[in-house]
Amino acid sequence: MRCRPTRTDALLGVATFCLVAAAVITDGGPPGRAVLAYGFAVGFGGLLLCSRQWPVPALLVTAAGIVVYYWLDLPAIGLAAPTAAVLYTAAGRGRVVPATLVGGGLLALSVAMRLAEGDAVSIVVGFDLGSEAALMLAVIALGDAVRSRRSLRAEMARQAVAAVEDRRRETARQVEAERLRIAREVHDTLGHTMSVITLQSAVAQEALADNAPDQARTALAAISSAGGSAMGELRATLHTLRRDSGTREPAPGFDQLHTLVDGVRRAGLPVELTVTGRVDALPAVVGTTAYRIVQEALTNTLRHAHASQVHVTVRATGPGLSLEVVDDGHGAPPGAPLDGNGHGLRGMVERVCLLGGTVEAGNGERGGFRVHARLPLAGSGA
Repeated sequence: MRCRPTRTDALLGVATFCLVAAAVITDGGPPGRAVLAYGFAVGFGGLLLCSRQWPVPALLVTAAGIVVYYWLDLPAIGLAAPTAAVLYTAAGRGRVVPATLVGGGLLALSVAMRLAEGDAVSIVVGFDLGSEAALMLAVIALGDAVRSRRSLRAEMARQAVAAVEDRRRETARQVEAERLRIAREVHDTLGHTMSVITLQSAVAQEALADNAPDQARTALAAISSAGGSAMGELRATLHTLRRDSGTREPAPGFDQLHTLVDGVRRAGLPVELTVTGRVDALPAVVGTTAYRIVQEALTNTLRHAHASQVHVTVRATGPGLSLEVVDDGHGAPPGAPLDGNGHGLRGMVERVCLLGGTVEAGNGERGGFRVHARLPLAGSGA
C-alpha cells in the first residue's frame, strides 16, 4: 500500500533542515563549504518526504549522508539534528530495530573517529555520547509509542465495528428464532383446528343430507369449540407481535392434553390416551413441546391417515419424557423424508432439537404411522 507524504512529514523535513542549517551557521567556516553543507541540509530534510513509505532506506541514506558529510570535513552538525526525525518516523512505522541499529552504529563510528582525532575521552564519552544517545533513544521511543497508540486506537475501532456487527447478527438471529417460533405456533394451531373443522363439516353435511339434525348439531358444536380454541391460541401468539404487549399469554401445556384428545374424539377419531409416571411437575417448555408433538401427530392422522384408531402413550421415566403416537391408517409413502415438505413435521423436529431430544417418524411395524419422541427433563427450564 502506497503511503503518501503527510503534512507532518513536511514539517519534520523543514525542522530537520532548520536544525542542520542552524548548526552550520553556528559552526561557521568557509562560504563554499557552508553552501555545500546547506545542500546536505536540504537533502536530510527532503528524505523525510519518503521516509514514511521507505523507512529503512531513508535511514540508511541518512546514515550514509552523514558519513559523507563528515568525510568532506564540513561544519559540525552533530548526529541528532539530521537523524532525529528519520529515526522517529522509522520507529513510528514499526522499524524500531533498524532505527536502533542505525543510531547505535552512527554513535559508535562518531566516537571512534573523534577519539582517533585526539578529542578528550571525557568530553566524547562522558558528555557528547550521552546526550546524543539519550536524544536518539528518546525519539525512537516516542515514535514507537505513537505507533502503539495508533495501533491500539485502530484495534479498538475494529473491535467496536465487530461488536456492532455481532449485535446486529444476534438481533437478526433472535428475530429469526422468534419468527420461526410464531410460524410453528400458528401452523400447529391452525393446522389442527382446520383438520377438525374440515372433518366435522363433512360429518355435518352428511348428517343434514341424511336428515339427522342431532348429529349435525354435534358436528357444528365441535366446529365452534375448535374455532374458539384456535382463536384463543392465535390471540396469545399475536400478542407477541404488538409493541405495547407487556406480557405473553402462556402457550398450551401438558395439562391440556386431555382436552386436545377429547376434541379429536369429538371429531370422530377414537383416541386411546395412556399416561404413566409423574407428569404433574413437568417444566413448562417440555409440557408445551409434548402438547405440540401430540397435536401435530393427531392432526396428520386426521388429515392423511384414514385411521380408525389412535394410541397415544406418554411415559415419564427417569430423566426423560417419552411420547408415542401410533395410528392404524395407511402410513406414509415409502422413502418419504421426515422433514420433507411438511411444515408440521419440520416444526416438530425443530422443537425437539431445541430441547436436545430425539424424534422419529415413519411407518409402524404393524402398519399405520408412528411418531416417537423423547424429551430430556434434566436441565429443562420453565
